[in-house]
Amino acid sequence: MSHEMVSHVTSIDDFTEAFGKNLLPVDEYMGFKIRPGFYRLYGATIIPGGISFTINSQNATSCKLALFKKGENKPYIIIPFPDSYRIGDVFSMIVFDLDINSFEYSYIMDGPCDERRGLIFNKNKYLLDPYAKAVAGQRIWGTGYNKNIFYKAAVVTDDFDWGSYSQLNLPMSELIIYELHVRGFTKDPSANVKKPGTFTAIIEKIPYLKELGVNAVELMPIFEFDEMLDYRIHEGQELIDYWGYNPVCFYTPNASYGSFQEGTSVGKELKTLIRTLHENGIEVILDVVFNHTAEGNENGPYISYKGIDNNVYYMLTPNGQYYNFSGCGNTINSNHPVVQRMIIGCLRHWVTEYRIDGFRFDLASILGRDEYGAPMNNPPLLKSLAFDPLLSNIKLIAEAWDAGGLYQVGSFPSYNRFSEWNGKYRDDLRRFLKGDDGLASIVADRIAGSHDMYLPAQRGGNASVNFITCHDGFTLYDLYSYNEKHNEANGWNNTDGTDDNHSWNCGVEGKTDDPKVLELRLKMVKNAAAVLFASQG
Repeated sequence: MSHEMVSHVTSIDDFTEAFGKNLLPVDEYMGFKIRPGFYRLYGATIIPGGISFTINSQNATSCKLALFKKGENKPYIIIPFPDSYRIGDVFSMIVFDLDINSFEYSYIMDGPCDERRGLIFNKNKYLLDPYAKAVAGQRIWGTGYNKNIFYKAAVVTDDFDWGSYSQLNLPMSELIIYELHVRGFTKDPSANVKKPGTFTAIIEKIPYLKELGVNAVELMPIFEFDEMLDYRIHEGQELIDYWGYNPVCFYTPNASYGSFQEGTSVGKELKTLIRTLHENGIEVILDVVFNHTAEGNENGPYISYKGIDNNVYYMLTPNGQYYNFSGCGNTINSNHPVVQRMIIGCLRHWVTEYRIDGFRFDLASILGRDEYGAPMNNPPLLKSLAFDPLLSNIKLIAEAWDAGGLYQVGSFPSYNRFSEWNGKYRDDLRRFLKGDDGLASIVADRIAGSHDMYLPAQRGGNASVNFITCHDGFTLYDLYSYNEKHNEANGWNNTDGTDDNHSWNCGVEGKTDDPKVLELRLKMVKNAAAVLFASQG
């Protein structure tokens, strides 16, 4: 059977037609039977008799597959991809007779080292598969800090009964979105749940969400991230990356959000949560971070993308340094064709495998920059997302700015598909509610759907996702308790976060027992909520 036939198989459904029962090894390496794999199926794909491992690199000269016994950090075999198993930039190999429950895997890439060209291959690094569907060894939150850590992927089968599932397709104009952090929402003892800090625990709180009138939850990042990468000690207090905005792998749910009860997995627990939310009329929106990764700048770790194809996955200056439009050390080169394919494939994966209803794109303006960081008039990634047939009924919400100064609220390249977090609504309403002068006309526009920014004949008020507070900066309680931010406990000398908060402490900075101040603060909170719920958008 020719290698060419293998390369033309494009889906699992093609296996039977192309091969029947005759998919056989053609080579052997140290007792492991292998053959060329399925070049269009990226990641690790289970097939009859084996697993197809496929990864691409434009600049690598060689690739090896490292297999580990489950839970161990020393590979029991490293299998090189034969030169004949590479077509173009794609390495693909089937390894037969592997038990998916007993092994984990990483890749080793070798290639040129020329930092000025952004080539930084290191054959001594184990690299995580960018298309991995599960990351191994990250189950326990907040433990195991190790600056030399490397990541391994696992192969999973998360078959799931969705029942009589159909998309809710709630109109944008009717959404009441509740932004929540999976761990923070249920970790406190007051939540009174059996498995606090997990996907499973949220199920127990669905009656509470329904009582609030919520019909959509926006989950803060649930892609695999490592909360220990920013580990530090400040005044004796251990600090970690709680929010999750430093992704490690885009295709995998964060392992530490699983309860790992017998017979389940983090993927199945997330699916169970989503199915139960849908059964209760609540849509699920994911906050997704495609603007940077946890690999940071030149001093950051090799996790995956740096070691696979650094100058493809990241925006680099002419001398090979990282552009930092994200404020997190690097910027994903999202409009490179290879990266576009990865991002689009990722969103399709979450929609088809997890039945996600929408996505909120963190620092979305970065997704409209070219490889040198210049804003594009017609960004290919955003256009592809807007017109992708699998995403046609999926809600797309942009945070229409970035840390490089690009601010596109009201002018984001939407293709009449993207809604926007309306930062102008937030700022104008905050100023108005605390009594600033000269805002009546502007606030009237904001309450009416911000038609001065979103023309009714084009996107209309549904393009405006109205909010007054969110995870960034002050909570609604803080907004009327502080005139200034007080982030000293974070260990950055109060330099993190914006100073442009338009807040009012109602007469006393911070905590107080004064009943008049407390009464006024509650009134201000109610005023803000009332205006928000009455606004069109």
